[in-house]
Amino acid sequence: MKLTKLTALAATTALCAPMAIAADMANEMTIVSWGGAYQESQLKAYVVPYQEMHPDLKVIWDESSAEATAKMRAMTEAGNVTWDLVDVVASDAMRMCDEGLAAELDHDEVLAAAPDGTPASEDFGELIVSDCFVPQIVYSTTFGYRMDKVGDTPPSSICDIFDTAKYPGKRALQKRPIDNVEWALYCDGVAKDEIYDVLSTDEGVERALTKLDSIKDQVVWWTAGAETPQLLADGEVVMGSTFNGRLFSAIAEQNQPIDMLWDMQSFDLDGWIVPADLPEDRKARVMDFLKFATDTQRLADQAKFISYGPARASSAPLVGKHAILGIDMAPHMPTDPANAGNVHVYDYEWWADNRDDLDAKFQAWLAK
Repeated sequence: MKLTKLTALAATTALCAPMAIAADMANEMTIVSWGGAYQESQLKAYVVPYQEMHPDLKVIWDESSAEATAKMRAMTEAGNVTWDLVDVVASDAMRMCDEGLAAELDHDEVLAAAPDGTPASEDFGELIVSDCFVPQIVYSTTFGYRMDKVGDTPPSSICDIFDTAKYPGKRALQKRPIDNVEWALYCDGVAKDEIYDVLSTDEGVERALTKLDSIKDQVVWWTAGAETPQLLADGEVVMGSTFNGRLFSAIAEQNQPIDMLWDMQSFDLDGWIVPADLPEDRKARVMDFLKFATDTQRLADQAKFISYGPARASSAPLVGKHAILGIDMAPHMPTDPANAGNVHVYDYEWWADNRDDLDAKFQAWLAK
């Protein structure tokens, strides 16, 4: 997908499932998400208002989205899928759809239309990257840094991450190859439009890992998005990657001495999958909730609590101010022109095809 398309759609698109007609809906639902500020935004924007309509419903949270594919494989193999609705990145949704772990959906049949009647498939547009995927937000992985630890010239380029002489101290990086290998190749001189061609070769992967070797002994590896903001707040790292909404929370809500480095922020999509072959009562509940939680107003409501762009076009004009702080949220979105001067458009299709192989190589490199 071209950047112009993603940028135009970023503060747009989502999906909705039709209110279930089934007479019996389960009164318990397990939702899998990422924890932290993001999960809290889902709770406030979707779950609380839905439970007000259905007071007998018990919602159980599981913060395992980072391991969703592996756990779904294991549960499916064991014949005991305990999850009802799973929040995943687009590439994981594509993998689970290809493997039959996620249910295929007719988006116009199961999701709410826009207020003007525009079908969900058009409102979400190109962000529907899989028949199993219900887009929710456009976000980015980017860097935060401690303002009091970078001297008079704060970092302005992603490649400053690799400059330990100018910016000494620990860095926090996510414990996975995604984003890290792209940034490494970019800072090793590979043009943005050639990154995935280079990564498609063994030599390219080795080149990326060699670049990462240059800072490996200065890296604190994280697996949960809340870790980097805490590491920055505690002064344990000078800079670190995480999701832009987590940094917004630390800066705007917690007043931490942190600023953001938007250069080469990595755009990505996040949304829902429904596990395949759920029992009918659980499926009825999930589809009822999904239609509610991904309608135009609900996706706009989520942007009141975290700086992620809603994934359906009709939601964008409804994004307003932070629910508590009262500040305009638009300038804090990754798609704001001031933040999107040089972005990396994450290729979820490439990663869906290559994730298992790169994960194995990355873990072997970490173990050296």
